[in-house]
Amino acid sequence: MKIAVVGAGNGGCAVAADLSMKGHEVTLIKTSASMHNENFQYLLDHDGAVRIDEKGQVRTTNIAHVTKELSAITEAKIIIVYIQTNYHEELMKRMAEYLADGQIVLINPGYLSTAYLLKYSAGRDITIVEAESSFLDCRILEPGYIKVGFRNVRNPLGVYPVKNLPLVQADLEALGFPFVYLSSVVEAALHNPNLIVHTVGAIMSMPRIEKTNGDYIMYHEVFTPSVWKVLEKLDSEKMDVLEKLGFPRLSYVEACKYRNTLDETQDAKEVFFWYAAMPTRAKGPVKVNSRYITEDVPEGLVMLEALGKQLGVATPVCSSLIEIASAALERDMREQGRTPERLGVDNLKKILADKI
Repeated sequence: MKIAVVGAGNGGCAVAADLSMKGHEVTLIKTSASMHNENFQYLLDHDGAVRIDEKGQVRTTNIAHVTKELSAITEAKIIIVYIQTNYHEELMKRMAEYLADGQIVLINPGYLSTAYLLKYSAGRDITIVEAESSFLDCRILEPGYIKVGFRNVRNPLGVYPVKNLPLVQADLEALGFPFVYLSSVVEAALHNPNLIVHTVGAIMSMPRIEKTNGDYIMYHEVFTPSVWKVLEKLDSEKMDVLEKLGFPRLSYVEACKYRNTLDETQDAKEVFFWYAAMPTRAKGPVKVNSRYITEDVPEGLVMLEALGKQLGVATPVCSSLIEIASAALERDMREQGRTPERLGVDNLKKILADKI
């Protein structure tokens, strides 16, 4: 297939290379000059050549097309969005004029960005897919060289509208990742692991970040018994919202286990700590003002709090974490956060009502 990957960061480059190795014609599109410019220039200068290091095996491939032209999405059957969720609305607005009927837009992850596409692509006959999390844990180690640390054994997806799932499933399966399908994009949005693990982990480790100048590994060091209790309280509030919306209660660790292992006999919490302790984990976050907070608090926690308010579900830990993050960074995390008003109340109603 012709596939466009929008976003040339760690995840976008890794998935673009992975899909290229599988024989797809991939166009990698860089949307800004904020990060990874040296790597992108390398790809431009070397015909998209990439080395992928996974489990000590290094493979080489070429990404067919590398560009900054967003109009290149027009020819793609599947468009995979791989940029920080803070910038989704602006991107969806820019993408709208280039979308064509019959296309599939896969947002990885989404945080209900389906609503932004509905806002700006009215009248287009497209299918929107939201993923819970990245299919690959990966890092660009140097220009043209990517290290893959882990692959999910299952990748849950939500599809909007759900009636389109039978129409798009074969094309999605052709991507070669082990997909499973949720009853709604809402489940994918609220089971984004960063909503729980990034926010609690980064906020509770602010002293560690500043004391070491980022010379630590959050996943290895921060989730002590007391911090874990905070995580579980936040997770319980997320499950309260899910339950009120008519979805099953599924904890963070059970969702993590489902993505990360096929061994159903393992304890879910033990799976998380096995996953967290992997030696391939990168250091950091290296600063408090990182995407772990600046993305996942306004895009994730503010969304959860807003849904809770709309449904009459209390979210005190969620609200407290928003307040702490706002105080520490001296900015109002709610100001640019995801609320029903910003997502679009009517579009949000459509999404909440659309489920298997």
